[in-house]
Amino acid sequence: MIVGHGQITTDALALCAQKRIGVTGLTGSGRVKFVAGGAMGGNVFLRLRQYRAADNDMSSLSVARMLVVGKLANAERALKRWSWDAPMATRRKLKRLGLQVAEQADKVWDAKTGDHARGCEGNGTRAYFAAVRLHLENVRPDLSFEARTRRPPRDPVNALLSYCYGLALAEIAGALEAVGLDPQVGFLHGVRPGRPSLALDVLEEFRTGVTDRFALGLLARRQLGEEAFTPTVGGGWYLSDQGKRRLFEAWEDYRSEEIIHPLLERTIPRASLAATQATLMARFLRGDLPSYPPYVGPA
Repeated sequence: MIVGHGQITTDALALCAQKRIGVTGLTGSGRVKFVAGGAMGGNVFLRLRQYRAADNDMSSLSVARMLVVGKLANAERALKRWSWDAPMATRRKLKRLGLQVAEQADKVWDAKTGDHARGCEGNGTRAYFAAVRLHLENVRPDLSFEARTRRPPRDPVNALLSYCYGLALAEIAGALEAVGLDPQVGFLHGVRPGRPSLALDVLEEFRTGVTDRFALGLLARRQLGEEAFTPTVGGGWYLSDQGKRRLFEAWEDYRSEEIIHPLLERTIPRASLAATQATLMARFLRGDLPSYPPYVGPA
């Protein structure tokens, strides 16, 4: 990963491509600028299946439903986890918000269009971030967080979330391409030039179950303080160089931890999760699985 104004020579880039090592360029805020690798490999027939599924309204909707259900299931589990140590008044509020998230997850099954599924995802996500605010008021009252903001992130919490999403998105895009899928053609996110729609699709199930758990855990344990963030004249906040160093070290430790994959029922490093989900997506598109199984983490 090349962050900010970092540079790489064309010879080094060519060697990375030859060895199938993805090179990702990130802005200072963590937004993905580019993902470069070698020529697209894998089975071209798999990509044809992907394109046909994405171009079919019912097939696309079925995958979108699963992605939204996975994301909201992870969100609901996070709210239950936060309520364990919360004061009684906060616990009641978290329970109400958890019911709203669960309600939207149930409604997804009745979605008739992709827009309807995206609407359920948006409503559930708003309830989830309202719960994030309550959780942070309990564990980090010194941090201000009202709602999810980006471009620019308006507080240190949003700055951290945006940066972590960029790290996860880069991994997912590389994993999808490694199994022969096209990261730009998705199901929940519409196709748009320059947007890695399929990578963004898979990122949805990672946000609440993987990335937010990591980022909010760092804040709850006070591993990142005020010195890790820098405000800008325009009202945005970004990670400082010191903050990025600490983040990368913690991210690598987090990725090296082993987890039990609920579908595989075996232990894998968290670093293998993106590759595992990309493989499951490929198996679904080949017809080996009846539906795409999103990752739902532990409570």
